Amino acid sequence: MSKVGIDYVTERIRAVINEITRYFVGDEEVLMKILASIIAGGHVLIEDVPGIGKTFLSKMLAKVLGLRFSRIQFTPDLLPSDIIGTKVWRPDKGNFELVLGPIFANFVLADEVNRAPPKVQSALLEAMQEGQVTIEGETIKLPQPFIVIATQNPIELEGTYPLPEAQLDRFMIRIKLGYPRDEVELLRRRISWRSNDPTPQVRAVLNGDELLLIRDFVESNVTVSDDVMKYIASFNVIRRDPRVLAGPSPPRGLMALMSMGRAMAVIDGRDYVIPDDIKRVVIETLGHRIVLKPEVALEGVSGEDIVREYVEKIPIPK
Repeated sequence: MSKVGIDYVTERIRAVINEITRYFVGDEEVLMKILASIIAGGHVLIEDVPGIGKTFLSKMLAKVLGLRFSRIQFTPDLLPSDIIGTKVWRPDKGNFELVLGPIFANFVLADEVNRAPPKVQSALLEAMQEGQVTIEGETIKLPQPFIVIATQNPIELEGTYPLPEAQLDRFMIRIKLGYPRDEVELLRRRISWRSNDPTPQVRAVLNGDELLLIRDFVESNVTVSDDVMKYIASFNVIRRDPRVLAGPSPPRGLMALMSMGRAMAVIDGRDYVIPDDIKRVVIETLGHRIVLKPEVALEGVSGEDIVREYVEKIPIPK
């Protein structure tokens, strides 16, 4: 990968975006942020109302990236073994056989993730953080790359289990898709697709090995100046806000922000990070890592609102 330059990497990423936007009638900025999280090696939580294309976009991303896709529908009666797998007794062989669960894929869609009970959340937490699962005492590595795109409905709360803060922190970004930018164009494309799901028509642009090489390039070649690092670190002021019980941590929150900034730089064709790269992703990267005081949350204030305030307050380095 050392022989591959920024122009080649950016061209490959742009090819991915171009292929997806042939079918995805949505905000391209949102798409780039999700792709940046994938390039940075992170997981994504899409929190939005039903029917706006969360599953559709996830399937397309997996197809265009050339990754093995698995969809898990989370329900209250789900068990950890339904996700990670289990050992099954085979009388004809006289031993236990390991049966791997659907989490053994490169790209996992955890649909309505907040409908699963805490035991299932714990199993998913290990997979997201460690890249491995434990089945009856045996630790098994997950395939690489390993990406989780989780969805949840922020409105319908009946029969749900709120995600613990530790698990929220494992998502690099939390983001909303929003409604399509042009609903007439969406209807027009639906006719040309001749199907509600055009995923079979989508072309694979990358593969798993190429994605890992792009990640390695970003990690090894995209520079961050001291001024930009100080700008990233300046968001630690959020932890001292009187409305906040706990703010973004330096090891995970601020490092995730730097990783997202580096990925956005590469998408824009640069091998160095500028402050605007950080500003573009800071709300999605830090907003879900903020725990508000109960009385503040009851007023309808969100972590994203707090971050948005500080984006306006904190001086931008020249």
